[in-house]
Amino acid sequence: MKLSKLFMPALIAAVPFFYSCEEKTDVVESGTYQGVIHEVEADKTEIYVKTDDDKMLELYFTENTTLEHNGETVPFEHLKEGGKVEVQVEKVGNRLDPVAVRILE
Repeated sequence: MKLSKLFMPALIAAVPFFYSCEEKTDVVESGTYQGVIHEVEADKTEIYVKTDDDKMLELYFTENTTLEHNGETVPFEHLKEGGKVEVQVEKVGNRLDPVAVRILE
C-alpha cells in the first residue's frame, strides 16, 4: 500500500512528459512542397511529411484530396514511409488540408 502511495504521484507527474514527447508539426502557407513521408497512419488516412526545408507537415486526407502516382489515381495504401512525395496544401487557420498528393517514386 505504501508503494502505491509513492507511485501514483510520480505517475501523475510523468503524464505531461509523455504528451510533450509527441512530434512537433509545422503549419506552412498554402502551396506545393516536396518531401519524404515520415509516418503513415492508415486508420486515420493521415500522413506526416518531412519537407525538403525541414518542416513536419501533418496531413489528414479529406474526401476531396487527390492521390496520384505516374499520372494515375491510386488508393491511400500506395503511400509508404520513406516515400518521396509532392503535396499541395491549403492552410485553413492552423490546419493544413492536402489538396493533392503526388507520389514521386
